[in-house]
Amino acid sequence: MTTPAAPSSPPSSNPDAPVVNCPTCGQATLFARSNRFRPFCSERCKMIDLGAWGNEEFRVPVQTPPQDAQYGDPRFED
Repeated sequence: MTTPAAPSSPPSSNPDAPVVNCPTCGQATLFARSNRFRPFCSERCKMIDLGAWGNEEFRVPVQTPPQDAQYGDPRFED
C-alpha cells in the first residue's frame, strides 16, 4: 500500500518569481515561466478549471432587460 505524497514545496528555480496558490486546489506554486501550467500547479488542475469554463460554471451576473422590451434595455432607448 502506498501512502499519498505530501504536498511538494514550489520549485525554487527562480527565487524572484512570486509564489501563488493554485486556483483549483490551493497548493502553493511558482508563478514563473518554468511552471508551464501557471497559475495552476499541474495539468490536472488546469484541466479541471477548463472543464468548469466549458460547463459554464463561471458566469458574470447581469441584469436582463424585461421580456416586453422590444430592443433591449428601455433606459437607453429614445
